[in-house]
Amino acid sequence: MSTSHKDLHSKLTLGGLLISLGIIYGDIGTSPLYVMKAILGDLTINADVVLGGISCVFWTLTLQTTIKYVLITLSADNHGEGGIFALYALVKKTKIKWLIVPAIIGGSALLADGIITPPISVSSAVEGIRTFYPEINTVPIVIGILCVLFMIQQFGTKLVGKFFAPMMMIWFGMLAILGSVQIVNHPEVFKAINPYYAYHLLSIHPDGFFVLGFVFLCTTGAEALYSDMGHCGRKNIRISWIFVKTALVLNYFGQGAYLIHHEGSSLQSLGGSNGNPFYLIMPSWFQPFGIVIATLAAVIASQALISGSFTLINEAMRLNFWPKVKIKYPTELKGQLYIPSINWLLLAGCIGIVLHFRESSNMEHAYGLAIILCMIMTTILLNYYLIMKRVKLYFIVPLITIYLGIELSFLAANITKFAEGGYVTLFIAMMLISVMTIWYLAKKINKNYTKIVKIEDYKKVLVELSADLTIPKYATHLVYMTNANRVDEIEEKVMYSILQKRPKRADIYWFVHVNILSEPYKTEYKVTEMVKDDLYRVDFNLGFREPTKINLMFKEVIKDMVKKGEVDITSRYESLNKNNIIGDFKFVLSEKFLSNDSDMLWHEKLVMNTYFFIKKISLSEESAFGLDSSSVKIEKFPMVLHPPENIGLTRVYSKN
Repeated sequence: MSTSHKDLHSKLTLGGLLISLGIIYGDIGTSPLYVMKAILGDLTINADVVLGGISCVFWTLTLQTTIKYVLITLSADNHGEGGIFALYALVKKTKIKWLIVPAIIGGSALLADGIITPPISVSSAVEGIRTFYPEINTVPIVIGILCVLFMIQQFGTKLVGKFFAPMMMIWFGMLAILGSVQIVNHPEVFKAINPYYAYHLLSIHPDGFFVLGFVFLCTTGAEALYSDMGHCGRKNIRISWIFVKTALVLNYFGQGAYLIHHEGSSLQSLGGSNGNPFYLIMPSWFQPFGIVIATLAAVIASQALISGSFTLINEAMRLNFWPKVKIKYPTELKGQLYIPSINWLLLAGCIGIVLHFRESSNMEHAYGLAIILCMIMTTILLNYYLIMKRVKLYFIVPLITIYLGIELSFLAANITKFAEGGYVTLFIAMMLISVMTIWYLAKKINKNYTKIVKIEDYKKVLVELSADLTIPKYATHLVYMTNANRVDEIEEKVMYSILQKRPKRADIYWFVHVNILSEPYKTEYKVTEMVKDDLYRVDFNLGFREPTKINLMFKEVIKDMVKKGEVDITSRYESLNKNNIIGDFKFVLSEKFLSNDSDMLWHEKLVMNTYFFIKKISLSEESAFGLDSSSVKIEKFPMVLHPPENIGLTRVYSKN
């Protein structure tokens, strides 16, 4: 781990604590808006159900969020960064191939969660207006707020970020105070700390075991908390979690105290169409302020998930799970990025969810199913991380068994939500899994059918071509992007392009390779001189969160080499050389297309045809590498998979 990341994770600062409040806890912090309401539903309030619900929530927050995520999973950082792809990049070193499966499922499920969290958080908050206007249609208001939220993404969150931390401080303070006021009047609610009440609830609740599906909503933000670790540092998250968990527990217990006091009533009789215990515990004079604070907190929760989705897609692209898409860097903040295509896709998804479900109570049925899949996948990867770290088996086995037991129980309870709306998030997750799987498999097939040759066999002919004045000069500097990992190798198609597809004479040939590392932040390069003044290879080693701006990076390398006297980039044309004019640089990129001569198996056909279709609508290679299109030449190459062995032609001679 580099010194800066060590500092980030060992430093405890007031600024870091405040930032973690603003960025990390949005999703988990807004769950009191809908958890107790979902557990009770249309039931008549019963003290045993209330105490059992709060007991389940308390122990879920303790076991799942505090112990699994805050204490254990936060230790699994990849050079300071967290999240399921960062964890996968770590355990990839174990060389266990199938670990890619939990990584893809988990990443897709977390993205699907990013589509339903903004609508449910904002809807739950805005529905508080019904306290004053019972008949109001909240759908247009929710869609309006979401549109504004997604439109400001392109400007970055630097400005808004300053407002986040104080706002969330007010939010958690409000949760704690509102809960404490109720607890003072009914302290017997603390009985719920006894896990017996949780067990009792599962046996007496009409839906029994399946109430866990709603209890689970209290911990849905734990995965996002891990993903955002790189922004604030482990220590700041662990310390600030003490304050956040206290505020959440006080609010849940306060809602419980209020409900026990109103045993025998129903939420509808207490609050009409907006029978939400979260708003019912507020004094009537405070409700307008409460609704505004809750709405702002919900917007902040949504913002954290949107930023998290951008980071996730960026990592997926670097790890070859996702097509190349345009990335913008709206501010100088490290890790801050904006992906226009994902932003508008998320907005369309969020609006679709709001129009489909209309009410937050309907969205509760769709929520949770995708994220529990993500948590199970994290547990599987975490198991291999602990093995990799040589943690003792007597610690790993019970720990992973307990958590898989808890999470599989939550999954079983959430499965019942499938028909009531869970199919929506599962459908979104399946779409994302399909794209990631096809992209990964196609890249693998692509690699298997790329013929690699030794550069040594071509050095002589390249030197002679460079000096052959009978061939018109193609460029002073000719640059090829290569996927060959070894320095002494190159794709056969590159040599075909230089020597046969119209011979390309250049003064210097450059082969550039980009190697994406399994750590998030690194920018290193290595230059290999193959033939002095004729042939060079540059290897860039970039972290999986670094932007691939090859144009700028390559210029930087050349500048450094010129300064050290390693290469002369002055034009070799006599008139230009005399006047010290720099030679021209031409990049050649090869674009594959599926040859008609391919004789593929049905699944390869499906994968490759889908791959080439997605490739058409995704970002071009030159834009993905950040190359200047005026100096880029795209060459198309047929990709032949399983060419027919022998066509069996017979020559016919004419009879003369």
